[in-house]
Amino acid sequence: MFLVCGEALFDVFIAGSAGAHLQMAARPGGSPFNVAIGLARQEKPVQFFGGIANDMLGSRLVSALEADGVGVQYLVRLDAPTALGLVSADIGGNPEYAFYGVGTADRGITVQHLMRLDESIRAIHIGSFSAVVEPVGLTFETLIRRERGTRLISYDPNVRLNVEPSIEVWLARIEQLVKLSDVIKISEEDVQLIYHGIQHAELAHRWLDAGAALVVITRGERGARAWNHSAFAEVDGKPVDVIDTVGAGDTFQSAMLSWLADTGNLAAGAASSIDSIHLHRMLEYAAQAAALTCTRLGADMPYKADIIDWMCSRSTADRAWLG
Repeated sequence: MFLVCGEALFDVFIAGSAGAHLQMAARPGGSPFNVAIGLARQEKPVQFFGGIANDMLGSRLVSALEADGVGVQYLVRLDAPTALGLVSADIGGNPEYAFYGVGTADRGITVQHLMRLDESIRAIHIGSFSAVVEPVGLTFETLIRRERGTRLISYDPNVRLNVEPSIEVWLARIEQLVKLSDVIKISEEDVQLIYHGIQHAELAHRWLDAGAALVVITRGERGARAWNHSAFAEVDGKPVDVIDTVGAGDTFQSAMLSWLADTGNLAAGAASSIDSIHLHRMLEYAAQAAALTCTRLGADMPYKADIIDWMCSRSTADRAWLG
C-alpha cells in the first residue's frame, strides 16, 4: 500500500465574464491529490494523508478520493478554508495564476497529527508545495525521517513559486528531503529553476551519493532520464495531439510508482539495482501514461487498462515494457 502526503485543493478556471459576473469551473487538484488518484486508478491500494477543510469544498475533496478508492484513514479534517488556485487568461490569451492558500487546511497539519502507520504501507510519497510551507512541511519531513529505511520514500519537488516565491526556501527544503528519499523525480524545468543550469547527470549523481536509490528527470516532450547506482536509461518524448499538459507530471509519478510495485521494487533501496533494460521499461511505461494524459482535458488520471490499451495501439517499440 502507498501513503501519499500533501495538498488537496480546488483549481478554479475562469472561463469568461459577462459584466461583473465571472464564469468559473472548479475541479479537485493538487499534485499529491492527483498522484493518489492516479495510483488508485492503476489498481494500487493507496491512502491519502493531508489536511482537508471541514467545509463544503473539503467534503467534495473527500468524496472525490473515496469515489476512486483512495483510503481516507489518515485524513485530518480541520476548521480552516480550502485552498484555491485560480487560472485565467490575459487579453493575449496567456495564462494568469493566483493562489489563495494562507491559513488553509492543507497547511495546518502539525507533528501532533502524525499517526502510527499500518504495516501494510510499503511506500510513502510526498511532494509539491506542502513539503515547503509550514507547519505541514516540517510535519512531512518529520514523518519521513521516522520512516526512512523501513519504507520506500518517494519525493517530487514540483516547485510552485506562486505559493512560495523564495528560491532559497525551496532549495533548503529540497536539499534536506533528497537526503531522506529513495526515489526522486524532478522536472527539467525545476532543475533549471532551482539549480540554474546544472548538468542532469551531475545533479543525479549528487543525489545518489546523498543516499537516493533512483533519480528521474522528466523533460516534457523530450522524454525522461533515469539514474541509479548501477545503470542509466533514457526515453524520447511521445508525440501526441496535446490538449493540455495539466497532470502529466503527476501521471508520470503515479505510473512510475505503480511500475515499481508491479516489479517488486518497493523495498527501501531496491530501485538502486534495477538494470538499464528495466529502467528503460519503467520510463517507457510512465512516459506513455503521461502522454495519454496530455490528450485529455485537465488532470484526468488514466486507468491501468487505458494505459495498456494506449500502448498496445502504438508501435512495437512502445510496447517493450511488456516483455
